[in-house]
Amino acid sequence: MDFPSIIIYVVPMLAVWASFGFVWFTRPKNNDNIKLLLAFSGAFLLALTFFELLPEVYVGHDPKTIAFFILGGILLQIFLEFFSKGAEHGHVHLHVKKNKFPVLLFISLSVHALVEGVPIYGNDSILYGIIIHKIPIAVILSIFLLNSKIKLSTTLMFIGAFSLMTPLGSYLSTTPWVERYGYLFNSLAIGVFFHISTIILFESAQGHAFNLRKLLVIILGIGIAYLV
Repeated sequence: MDFPSIIIYVVPMLAVWASFGFVWFTRPKNNDNIKLLLAFSGAFLLALTFFELLPEVYVGHDPKTIAFFILGGILLQIFLEFFSKGAEHGHVHLHVKKNKFPVLLFISLSVHALVEGVPIYGNDSILYGIIIHKIPIAVILSIFLLNSKIKLSTTLMFIGAFSLMTPLGSYLSTTPWVERYGYLFNSLAIGVFFHISTIILFESAQGHAFNLRKLLVIILGIGIAYLV
């Protein structure tokens, strides 16, 4: 099923705002359910990367160049996490001052969201993956912002600007220069997805303790990705 372009741009924004609205009205306390959703999203995104992006990006291109950019995406995400403190995979360990906009957190999350928006255009399955990945992250980010000392107006400005980043990445992928080198940007995104999803899956087995529910949602995420 091919989605109209407007859907590709609007749905990621709605996912962020819906997650914020959910946190605003419910003030969730059960972190276990959020962790389960994170585990599902990590498995789903990783499986889609293997099933959809990885086979396509190597077709007709130099394998070493592709591998170089995939590794570059992993390193890029590691670098971004020095500033975001792991917000992309469900952790926010920052102390922000009252009325101060968390600039470094915003920049790191924005770069991440821009990169993940590039492979969405023309690939509906990846759109599913990004949405499912974005919802728990936006929930955790919203909980952090609402529980911090930041003013509500600053929080709303942060969420609004952040919600635009993935659609902006999708839009940039239609420009001639990015479209010409799209396979390189997709390779970069694959590296980012690899790092994020594997970290989520490793952290879902915290303490190396067996957890049947998390194992089942991981298997479910992979199974649904295969069928999409």
